[in-house]
Amino acid sequence: QVQLVESGGGLVQAGGSLTLSCAASGLVFSNYNMGWYRQAPGKQRVLVAAITSGGSTNYADSVKGRFAISKDNAKNTVYLQMNSLKPDDTAVYYCNAKWRWGSRDSWGQGTQVTVSS
Repeated sequence: QVQLVESGGGLVQAGGSLTLSCAASGLVFSNYNMGWYRQAPGKQRVLVAAITSGGSTNYADSVKGRFAISKDNAKNTVYLQMNSLKPDDTAVYYCNAKWRWGSRDSWGQGTQVTVSS
């Protein structure tokens, strides 16, 4: 069974940086596309950034140029480097794993990111 554990959230000031980590287990890392989503109170969960098994990336327009997704295959870990943080980035951030050959999705428990002004 796929398990995803996020870490690295916290409180930061606007303009600051933070790096989130997602440790994956119970999967063959190369068979999954990975993504970071976020959900603010009262809002839908939305995609922030994604990285394919081959390393291609895509980002939500709201974070382009500020966030960077990466992964370490040896550690089965995906990262989200967040720079120039804004109060609007405040949300619970979730790690997602999507099996390449189907519609299976796995989610982590989420980690809170709070950006103060």
